Amino acid sequence: MKSWIYAGCLASVLAGCAQKSDHAAVYLTTADEKQLFQSQPALTLSKDTAQINLRIDTSLQYQEIEGFGAAVTGSSAYVMQQYMTAPKRKALLEELFNPEKGIGINYIRLSIGASDFSLSPYSYDDMPAGERDDSLTHFSLAKDTAALIPVLKEVVAINPGIHIMVTPWSAPGWMKTSDKLEGGSLRPDAYAPYAVYFAKYIQAMGAYGIKATSLSVQNEPQYEAAYPTMKMTAPEQLVFIRDHLGPVLQQKGINTEVLLFDHNWNSPEYPISILDDSVAGKYVTGAAFHCYEGAVGAMSQVHAAYPKKGLYFTECSGGSWAPDFAGNLKYMVGNLMIGTVNNWSKNVLLWNMALDEKNGPTTNQPGPAGEKVNRGCMTCRGVVTVRSDSGTVIRNVEYYALAHFSKFVRPGAKRIGSVHPDGLENVAFLNKDRSRVLVVLNTGDKGKVFSVQDGSRVYQYELKAGAVVTLVWK
Repeated sequence: MKSWIYAGCLASVLAGCAQKSDHAAVYLTTADEKQLFQSQPALTLSKDTAQINLRIDTSLQYQEIEGFGAAVTGSSAYVMQQYMTAPKRKALLEELFNPEKGIGINYIRLSIGASDFSLSPYSYDDMPAGERDDSLTHFSLAKDTAALIPVLKEVVAINPGIHIMVTPWSAPGWMKTSDKLEGGSLRPDAYAPYAVYFAKYIQAMGAYGIKATSLSVQNEPQYEAAYPTMKMTAPEQLVFIRDHLGPVLQQKGINTEVLLFDHNWNSPEYPISILDDSVAGKYVTGAAFHCYEGAVGAMSQVHAAYPKKGLYFTECSGGSWAPDFAGNLKYMVGNLMIGTVNNWSKNVLLWNMALDEKNGPTTNQPGPAGEKVNRGCMTCRGVVTVRSDSGTVIRNVEYYALAHFSKFVRPGAKRIGSVHPDGLENVAFLNKDRSRVLVVLNTGDKGKVFSVQDGSRVYQYELKAGAVVTLVWK
């Protein structure tokens, strides 16, 4: 485990030096990778503000934060279960999910059935071509009992309060116009059994102690591919939620929150059009977004239209197409972390929590001659890489970007006011224990000296070009 866990304020920053009003704890990642979420000497109070002064205003409180994390895909569970010994896996999960000993990830995303990062395509009620199972007699989680459910049980044991979002990539093939998991749309005569399918899944996972706190209706509903996917237009999603899913969850006493859309920033009109329906809207907690098209400001468009609904950022992946650490750090912290939260997101989720050194495994499907063909993203990178030959863990840039937030911004924190000078992107939080957290990214090509002013308290710091710092004080 990294030395930062033991350095500086021992055990927990929030329980240690952050409680001293005259000190601020400092954690730094530099663009040259010489400092990777490393504890730095604590800051003491300064008499004067710098020319660049980041003033914090705890009286300006915005959305409540639920957590930061990534998706525990079937592939993520597989590499941790298959390539790691039990002690190695326990150490990694403690490092990822323990808020005291590790970086305190408190939000994960699961696929309901297979995604493109599962070993094979499947749903929980697969039937031979042409056959149906409207009563869901054949529903079973058996495909997930070998790797995914055991890993999730370990995660929940470490962090019992973790937020778990669940998302389907596809309905069972017999419910779809394509009669298969790949592509197609939900058949109108399958709306009713599909709503019950969701309820059965949530209840079955709950029986294992895995509580789904939120459910998005469809992953990337505007996209089809040669792996489990399903198109769902906004009018279709509206009818499904209003007339089927919402009433079924309510009837069965399931309080899992329902999220809309779960796709790119370029279509804010999709969730808005569903929220415009007052009946559907009463079943919906908020809307979820991905990063692959459009701009982060789209989230604020939805907030402006429906300020009482939550916003969630639920997927973005780095990959081998962008190997530069410095550029990735700037994009992830600036756009995905600071950017989404400053545009009202209550969480930040990256894509795969863990993959192997070949960026997999991805879903295997039969090719034209019956051969196995890999489908999905072959270049996506995990938060960590687990080597298939040794179980050795490599922490990627995604790990450090997450750590700057997940370690210190605890569930229930509020985003608070801060000024935003050119070249110093930042976001500030107030935890429930009254500790303050400020994350700052220097997007310029030179180091910058700035001060942080919190009432009468002032701290000064110099941040290198391209570097990220988290400051914590109380």
